Amino acid sequence: MQSDRPRPVFPPDIPSNLPIASAIFVGRDEELERLHAQLQSNAPLAISAVSGMGGIGKTELATQYALQRRDMGTYPGGICWLRAREDLSTQIVLFAESQLGLTIPEDKTPAEKVALCWRNWHPKETLMVFDDVQQYADIAPVLPPQRSQFRVLLTTRLTLQSPVQTFKITVLSEEKAIELLRAFATQGRTGNDPRFSEAVGALEKQLCQWLGYLPLGLELVGRYLARKPDTSLETLWQRLQDKRLQAKALKDAASEMTAPLGVTAAFELSWEVLDEPARQLAALLSLFALAEIPWTLVEACLPEKDTEDVEDWRDESLLNLHLLERTGQGTYQLHQLLREFFAAKREQRADTVEMQRSFRSAVLWAAKRSSETPERSLLAETTVLIPHLQAVVQLSEMSEQATDVAVDLAWLAELYRSQGRYGEAEPLYLRALDIGEAQLGANHPAVATRLNNLAGLYKLQGRYGEAEPLYLRALDISEAQLGANHPDVATSLNNLANLYRSQGRYGEAEPLYLRALDIGEAQLGANHPDVATRLNNLANLYRSQGRYGEAEPLYLRALDIGEAQLGANHPDVATSLNNLAGLYHLQGRYGEAEPLYLRALDIGEAQLGANHPDVATSLNDLALLYRSQGRYGEAEPLYLRALDIGEAQLGANHPDVATWLNNLAGLYESQGRYGEAEPLYLRALDISEAQLGANHPAVATRLNNLAGLYRSQGRYGEAELLYLRALPILVNFLGANHPNTQQGWQNFLIFLSQVIQAGQTAQLSDHALTQDLLRQIQEGNGG
Repeated sequence: MQSDRPRPVFPPDIPSNLPIASAIFVGRDEELERLHAQLQSNAPLAISAVSGMGGIGKTELATQYALQRRDMGTYPGGICWLRAREDLSTQIVLFAESQLGLTIPEDKTPAEKVALCWRNWHPKETLMVFDDVQQYADIAPVLPPQRSQFRVLLTTRLTLQSPVQTFKITVLSEEKAIELLRAFATQGRTGNDPRFSEAVGALEKQLCQWLGYLPLGLELVGRYLARKPDTSLETLWQRLQDKRLQAKALKDAASEMTAPLGVTAAFELSWEVLDEPARQLAALLSLFALAEIPWTLVEACLPEKDTEDVEDWRDESLLNLHLLERTGQGTYQLHQLLREFFAAKREQRADTVEMQRSFRSAVLWAAKRSSETPERSLLAETTVLIPHLQAVVQLSEMSEQATDVAVDLAWLAELYRSQGRYGEAEPLYLRALDIGEAQLGANHPAVATRLNNLAGLYKLQGRYGEAEPLYLRALDISEAQLGANHPDVATSLNNLANLYRSQGRYGEAEPLYLRALDIGEAQLGANHPDVATRLNNLANLYRSQGRYGEAEPLYLRALDIGEAQLGANHPDVATSLNNLAGLYHLQGRYGEAEPLYLRALDIGEAQLGANHPDVATSLNDLALLYRSQGRYGEAEPLYLRALDIGEAQLGANHPDVATWLNNLAGLYESQGRYGEAEPLYLRALDISEAQLGANHPAVATRLNNLAGLYRSQGRYGEAELLYLRALPILVNFLGANHPNTQQGWQNFLIFLSQVIQAGQTAQLSDHALTQDLLRQIQEGNGG
């Protein structure tokens, strides 16, 4: 499709020597207007440089601009097109003589001839175009004089500095890329091309995406399709995937094209000017995924290189030549086709294996840091890390190093789990486990670790029946292979105890916690931070049982260890403070709880940053305290801030976000703000069902809370259905004697009593459980 911009009649008296422009020009009309505005600046000499990576369409844009402005009569003094790689003085003189009718004496030096041209040029607005400038020094001696009628337009791969104004162009939008592809592919054809029907629309988009919306790639592929009307998009796509940049569709430039080179040849022009360190860096970058690259990861791949040197290779070579794009603070990205090009160059290098090893180590280091000591690396950073860890997995699979694949899969699964992406984590955990068993044997300690990880995922999903045998097997392996008193055994004991505590199996959990604590004290010392963790867990168990007097000294001891071993402002200390404050909260010791919550919040903000998920947890806990005290005005902004952090850092559908939505809804319900509470309860329920499954205990909690809201509004029929959904979940997953199950039954009985008192039993269903309990309550009340 040709551009629909106005095409005035060409004024025949304007001198010009423009190259042939393409009849197809798509998606750059706005750039043409902005470029013209920039060239009309009041600078002593207006110089604009159309810059960008090879194949982006710099020359085509300059040609189209010059052609448009010639037709509009904008530059009556002439439009002179100069090839910057050739002798510029000779070209300027030739234009002046042939187009302007000037006579330049032959006995002058080239510089003197050019000066004569400028002095005798028509005193009208003139455009000088220097195409494909390699460095500013090449054109500086022949530039027109300042404060004159001249406007200068350059095309270059460089990022030039003052006095040049950069006009950077980028790839096309998806819509314009498809339009350009179709325009070239159907050129000269009448009617619709069946290759571009709706049935292949998705493949068309995929093709443009793979080409990175690069105009040169789109034109080459479009012209290829035009030459081969019987070649389907499917066939072309397969050829591109098989041969990549060596495919004929990307190599063979047509003679009538503005760009005379194929994609690889165009990129080679930039590659040739890179020195060896910059080439090494480019090759390394091709290992990363086609996603934003945190520069800290790149530096971690080059630990022996000076950081400032690496920055110079990046800034003065790759960025300067538009071979790399800066996407944000400390993040960069390669274009799709440049990544392919650099990868091909990497495969030719002698150090490619060493480069791959460094890349894998750096990404695994980042994954471990993000998982174990997150510091300020929030889930947003984890999201950026995931595609590069996926690239590591692919690299290990290609090298057929099975044990490496298992390790990489396990870490990728951990990152998915940390984001609440449980469905994506599970198959990776399972595959890592299968590889470990096959390569290391069913009883290897590494297999125990994989079993623990998978069981932990199942526990988060409420799949307790599947988690328990995995925890037990992991414990058996660790005891058999490492000895009954190894710290890894203590970890397995602790994990299994946590599962039992979640199920309300307190009697089974306690001896496991105690044994894990004994092992930790014996093997690590009584004041080790891991011992503090065990103390916290045992105290949590006692708190769940209402054994507050036994829980408090454990929390206090854990807090003392943390402060002594880690420092008073360590995030683990904040966790201990939060736990102790939670105990005091339950006991109604609000005056003692509040300063602990506040101190935990201060530590989190100072050490982790104001937007860390742990800070959101502290805000939520403090808000719960204020709600208990009826300090609703102070609680609400804390809940709202916790929710904002959660949605920004964890994602709108993370299970923790559901918890914070639920708590905010509870606050609104306490205030009688039922209209605001209901959509929050409903959204929390939807998230929990989607992320955890319809039968997770957390879903039962959400159902109970929403039912309570409906009960408060007299919407008894709706409330009953929710209670009836919640109770089987609690019984099946937690057991009849779990405190949460008992509370669920109590809520339902209170609800039925309220319905009877309100004389609204007609709103209830004929469900057998409902009718049986109604009868028992009525008989107990003597009626």
